[in-house]
Amino acid sequence: MNILKEEIDALNAVLRVKIDKTDYDPKVEETLKDYRKKAAIKGFRPGHAPTSLINKLYRKPILVDEVNKLISESLSKYLVEQKLNILGEPLPSEQQKPIDWDAEENFEFAFDLGLVPEFEFKVSKRDKIPYYTIKVDDKLREIYSDSYRRRNGSYKPVEITAENDLVKATLNELNSDESPKEDGVFVEGASISIALVADEDEKKKLIGLKVGDVVTIDALKSFPNVADRAALLHVSKEKLVNVESLFQLTITETLTFEKAELNEDFFNKVYVNTLEEFNSKLNEEISKNLVHESDYRFLIDLKDKLIDKFKIELPKDFLIRWLVAVNEGKHTREQIETEFPMFEKDLKWQLIRDKVATENNLTVTEEEIHGFAMNFARNQFASYGMNQMPDEYLVSYADNILKKEGEKRRIQEKIIEDKAVAVIREAIKLDEKEVTTDEFNNLK
Repeated sequence: MNILKEEIDALNAVLRVKIDKTDYDPKVEETLKDYRKKAAIKGFRPGHAPTSLINKLYRKPILVDEVNKLISESLSKYLVEQKLNILGEPLPSEQQKPIDWDAEENFEFAFDLGLVPEFEFKVSKRDKIPYYTIKVDDKLREIYSDSYRRRNGSYKPVEITAENDLVKATLNELNSDESPKEDGVFVEGASISIALVADEDEKKKLIGLKVGDVVTIDALKSFPNVADRAALLHVSKEKLVNVESLFQLTITETLTFEKAELNEDFFNKVYVNTLEEFNSKLNEEISKNLVHESDYRFLIDLKDKLIDKFKIELPKDFLIRWLVAVNEGKHTREQIETEFPMFEKDLKWQLIRDKVATENNLTVTEEEIHGFAMNFARNQFASYGMNQMPDEYLVSYADNILKKEGEKRRIQEKIIEDKAVAVIREAIKLDEKEVTTDEFNNLK
């Protein structure tokens, strides 16, 4: 077996793999003998079918399979030994000559390669990237405070319902003429959020009601989503086909949602003692989140700046072919060509990131990966107001995250990216600017 590399240009190459009969024949013959021992062919006892018949039936598919195995193994070995940095995977060349498996004994295969482009990574303090610091203002404090109060709010009785209220009622299934349906669906204590009723006319029927009022609604119009309607009526989705659309509602409770008051009970729920401590907590949380916003925007601007600075060229035609191949049946070539600029930008940034990581010997440990998953778990619980979760719960949640397919790899790449960005950030100049929330949100 022989492999030769032909360079087309700086970004493309062809590997020519030559396979002689001596490379595959011993394995083919061995497999054929094994087939002869086991083959159950009508008219012959197992192991006694003529060799010529076995060859006729099985030699060609065995030959093709063995040659493909040799190609796969030899290509992988060659790429590792030659330390070739390629993009995607080798693709069968479009100039590959057809193989006559019946007549040929020696074969030659051609594979196209997309090569990782060479570029020099060099930045200095002359490279300026904007870094936006967002001001903590009263508007933000009010938004965060309102969020806390809503998360800790509750429903309270109200005399007359309004658009955003909730009603509890008994539900009775009706016939199309609005008479009670015999053995129809009956639900006690059904809860309906008026704001979630889909049909405006049906929604209006529920506004201005008080306890004891009776109203007829169309459940199908009110809740066209099958899962929502089934949950309301306490029946399975499969049985909904036998349920009438009209229902009589007898109102048993009318409730309105009230945000939590800034009192001792609320402060206990959010783990503070006074209004001053609560405001301090808000400022700390806002500042922390704003840093994330600023860092995310910085990353966007950094990517754009470096991609433009280094002007990395990619083997576009090869990459489109490769994307078509790996997405066969999922996306058309036209779709891939339309979305290619976004893929191209992401790939260029990945090459920059990886070059920084390689040149600075950046690595990721198992402890860092698990720590990242732990922080993610901690933030997830915190977003639901659960700030004091025991470590054993966080460890379990983190372990489950890392078991998901591809998640560990994604985390590893994120940690490498963060480390690479930190290296770059030290080398360049930050053009720091303080902006309001509105100014930040209007950045292009």
